[in-house]
Amino acid sequence: MDVQRRPAGQEDRRLTTDPLVLFCSASFPRSRARLREKLAGTPLRLVDVDAGRPLEEQVGEMQALIPSMARVTASVIAAAPRLKAIVQFGAGLDGIDRAAAEARGIAVRNVPGANAQSVAELATFLMLGLARRLPVHARTRASRLVGDPPGTELHGKTLGIVGLGATGRALARVARGFGMDVIALRRTPVPDPEVSWVGGRGDLDALLARSDYVSLHVPASSETRGLIDAARLASMKPSAYLINVGRGELVDKAALLDALRERRIAGAGLDVYWDEPPDPDDELFALDNVVATPHVGGTTLEAMDRIATRVAALLTELVLPRA
Repeated sequence: MDVQRRPAGQEDRRLTTDPLVLFCSASFPRSRARLREKLAGTPLRLVDVDAGRPLEEQVGEMQALIPSMARVTASVIAAAPRLKAIVQFGAGLDGIDRAAAEARGIAVRNVPGANAQSVAELATFLMLGLARRLPVHARTRASRLVGDPPGTELHGKTLGIVGLGATGRALARVARGFGMDVIALRRTPVPDPEVSWVGGRGDLDALLARSDYVSLHVPASSETRGLIDAARLASMKPSAYLINVGRGELVDKAALLDALRERRIAGAGLDVYWDEPPDPDDELFALDNVVATPHVGGTTLEAMDRIATRVAALLTELVLPRA
């Protein structure tokens, strides 16, 4: 008998009445695998998205959604009559129409802080890569040069952190270990033992002017999209570096490209982009003053395990009927 094989992870929904959970993004395959392991002892069944079809066509039977990098719009929510919960695999809720979910009584949850150390260490890697001029190393190796190019130390430099939440505070702790002076902005500018100075919303230009490295740790919102524009880049030292581990939309891309091409800032370290996945032929990736990683800030084995454990617990609490 000819048996049609289904892709791994795609259960035959006709043969189960178990609650279904859709992982809405085709990205982060290891995160999906770890979550599937955590749900193995529960009735919940994790379904992989079909990236070639609109979400609206796939959510009709779902009782929960894991957005990841996908946008859960009002139309997606309207197409999911059985939906009970939207649980983010991480912290970012900016792609979810929370008003539409609230109107339906659908719970929206995230797991803030679970990947903070991983993101902080990735931001530090980007700073180190820029300080030691990592993009130039392939060229010097090809030329059989050793001892070139010279880099700089993080020790003694000033790091300005925009957004002193869980990831920002974790980065502050790591940076202090390198002997950096750490200053920061937060919504409520109260003193914090991890930093030497804390400013509020109106102090961004002052932080930019003082910092040798500026690291972005805020979500994308109406207040923060385009936060770093041409004028703000002009406020930075020509020797300063911009690190973005928040969201691509925080930075005006055209202004950043101009500043990097013309060396009006020294360089940029990027883990997040304006479109994801980004175009591998994007001019940014060819610049020798850019260090880029493929949105792996929170993707460590330790962070994935913490997040998957907490997401599985939330799904169990929000979706399964209580005894």
